[in-house]
Amino acid sequence: MPISHFRPWNAAIRSHCADGRYLDALAAFCQMHQAGLRPDCYAVAATAKSCALLTYVALGKSVHGFVTKGVLGSAPAYGQVIHAYVVKTGLEEETLVGNALVSMYAKCGSVTVDACRVFHLMTCKDVVSWNSIVAGLVENGFVAEAFDSFYQMVSMGLKPNYATVVNVLPVSALLPQGWHWGKEIHCYVLRSAMETVISVSNALMTHYARVGDLKDAEKVFRNMHLVDVVSWNTIISGYAMNGWHQRALALFHELLASGVEPDAVTLITVLPVCAHLRNIEEGKKIHNYILRTPVLQRDTTVGNALVSFYGKCGQLDYAFQTFANISDRDLISWNAMMAAYADNENVKGAVDILYHMHLRGIRPDSVTVLSILQICMFLGMGKTREIHGYSVRASLVETPAVGNAIIDAYAKCGCIEHAVKTFQSLSGRNIVSGNTMISVYMKHGSLEEAIKIFEEMTDRDLSTWNLMIQAFAQNDYVDQAISSFLKLQYQLMKPDLMSIMSILPVCARLASVHLVKQCHSYIIRGLLDDIRVEGALLDAYCKCGSIYDAQELFQSSSRKDLVTYTAMIGGYAMNGMAKEALATFYDMQQSDIKPDHVIITSLLSACSHAGLVDGGLKLFRTVGEAHGMKHTMEHYACVVDLFARRGQLREAYDFIVGMPCEANANVWGTLLGACRKYGEMKIGQLVANHLFAIEEKNIGNYVIMSNIYAADARWDAVEQVRMLLKAKELRKPAGCSWIEVERSRHVFIADDLSHPERIFIYDMVRFLNWEIKEPLSLEELINHFYTSPPTTFIFSPHEGYLLASSAFPSHSALEDHRLNDITSRLEPDKFQSHSASSALSRLVDVPRCFAVLRANI
Repeated sequence: MPISHFRPWNAAIRSHCADGRYLDALAAFCQMHQAGLRPDCYAVAATAKSCALLTYVALGKSVHGFVTKGVLGSAPAYGQVIHAYVVKTGLEEETLVGNALVSMYAKCGSVTVDACRVFHLMTCKDVVSWNSIVAGLVENGFVAEAFDSFYQMVSMGLKPNYATVVNVLPVSALLPQGWHWGKEIHCYVLRSAMETVISVSNALMTHYARVGDLKDAEKVFRNMHLVDVVSWNTIISGYAMNGWHQRALALFHELLASGVEPDAVTLITVLPVCAHLRNIEEGKKIHNYILRTPVLQRDTTVGNALVSFYGKCGQLDYAFQTFANISDRDLISWNAMMAAYADNENVKGAVDILYHMHLRGIRPDSVTVLSILQICMFLGMGKTREIHGYSVRASLVETPAVGNAIIDAYAKCGCIEHAVKTFQSLSGRNIVSGNTMISVYMKHGSLEEAIKIFEEMTDRDLSTWNLMIQAFAQNDYVDQAISSFLKLQYQLMKPDLMSIMSILPVCARLASVHLVKQCHSYIIRGLLDDIRVEGALLDAYCKCGSIYDAQELFQSSSRKDLVTYTAMIGGYAMNGMAKEALATFYDMQQSDIKPDHVIITSLLSACSHAGLVDGGLKLFRTVGEAHGMKHTMEHYACVVDLFARRGQLREAYDFIVGMPCEANANVWGTLLGACRKYGEMKIGQLVANHLFAIEEKNIGNYVIMSNIYAADARWDAVEQVRMLLKAKELRKPAGCSWIEVERSRHVFIADDLSHPERIFIYDMVRFLNWEIKEPLSLEELINHFYTSPPTTFIFSPHEGYLLASSAFPSHSALEDHRLNDITSRLEPDKFQSHSASSALSRLVDVPRCFAVLRANI
């Protein structure tokens, strides 16, 4: 047959494929076969491509049957004719055909068997052949195998082109040495002058974003001579995925200013950023832009992103309106609306969505089930079991996320037994399942069970260690928390944001500046640049008494927000620096940051401790007018403390009685501590009656009342309190304090006579007690040294640390009757002593004092 007879068919097949009419291309191929005509290699390649894009695996194997004999043995009868033709003409050896078949099998998901088999049987491979197999392996998640093929390609002397680079660069971040791989490929790109190719630069940005190197990612972006919307999308999504939401939004504004039109991908990337920042106005502007752009308005994925945005911002009316306006809703649309209701605990809305899905025959998937499980605590145990049953019937329970969510749902309903049974019934228990069970036990205070699950786990990830650090920290197992933090690093895991956020409160609890500084150094090295970490670090420094380190960190911060201001003001307050706290508060107001009740509590407490009674009362009275907030119990407790500082106990009592709401134990406890201080027995009795009714088991209240009676020589009343304690089976725990010296922690217990250096300790206690009470000369201090009443003060001259801790209940219930442990870093030649309430500011010559003391002991 003349070539002219089949050339139009070949051209038609290639034309259909080029225009995206893949079904027409396949139909033309079949008709050509039926007509007995001969497709050339280009037609076979185009047909294979059509099969790939339509994922017609069976038909693709038929086409493969036309190409080579006996490889798969699944060609239909009509394929044998073409197969004979291909074998006779040697078409099977055509590189173009082989490349098309490799690509087809890869896109159909049969990469490790069929695609690799065809590739290895190819006698002549070019760069496109290697690119096809590398791209296929990457697309199917075989990253390590893809890089092995890439390495073989380079070893054989083939020079990678821009398509090779674009295939391997974005996924290089997934390899253990991904950052170094990316750097090597980047160097190759520069040597080969490929950086001018936009797709290569975009791939470089993707790589650097995935390894968290945003500095290099933006450097590549800024050095691009030409940028397209994909370039903008890449750099914006890079910042968004690494938590730099403000920077991502700023780049979006820069994109708009440059005249580039954002596409659907841009908006799908930016809308979650707006949701994270709770920037509703920006999201609404984007919504208006979408409404003005018909192509975007018809895009279902954009509509889904809008529904999700409004849902995360709590704007359920807008979310539902947007959902209703989506013309071609898919399952993702329904799931987005369901998640919006579930996230905002709108049970009725979520149930309505599920009902309408059922009416329309839309089958819930795992995402739907996950959203419903979120609200199961409101639906009750019965509905939770129904959803569990549906998940089993629909084979969704074996999906790790669903199985774990069911466990969590049972736990939220208070049925730990069902949660445990579900966990034990999971056939594919994995790290996530174990983590979920640990989290369940944590929430219910079962630390021993959580430890048991942890020890039974053969594989642990970073989340596992983070959960255990949190569990130990919440239960005051500080040693175990620090040990877990160290062990995760021994396992070659890199602590993340959650690790640092979990361990910093432990360091603060230990008053260990050394550990806090270690965490600070790690934050800098690990590039954990997050505003939440900054706030936690400030808080830790302040609680360790290292106020100057906190000041330096705060002043160097370029993005102060409510969290950092709260931490700094609270730090000043707890260290008795009221003027600095107020100055920082005024600076915050100048920055147009609205204070919350925590900041007001800190300021009131600072005014109280500094004796600024009038200023504190003025602040309390103007909170509602100036800042539009309601007073909390902590505010009222601070005002009571302000009155108590003046000795106005009757005014404090009347203030509590006149409160618009019922006072809690914190408020009454503050006044009871003041009554003890001033020996006010009558008001103390009234206050104690309230406290005994509110918190019957709090031994601190009984101890304070007993002390008030004892101060007034009411020994019969003291005996009555003791009998009451005995009847209620309450025992006062021994006071405990500790100090870190030369990176070692020393623990002290009140009235402990077993300490090897107890004689020197109690002698030093008496010395410091007199130094606290009276600014005497050194000789006078020595004269009074052996007659001072004991408290618990331990001092180490070697490192210049002072621990001040009262062995008796605190005078203020604001401190929850806990020991007030203060550790301060001092200058080498002098130290500033502190009482338990941080009331002292007198300097003493340390070396001379100790020289005299040593001589006298």
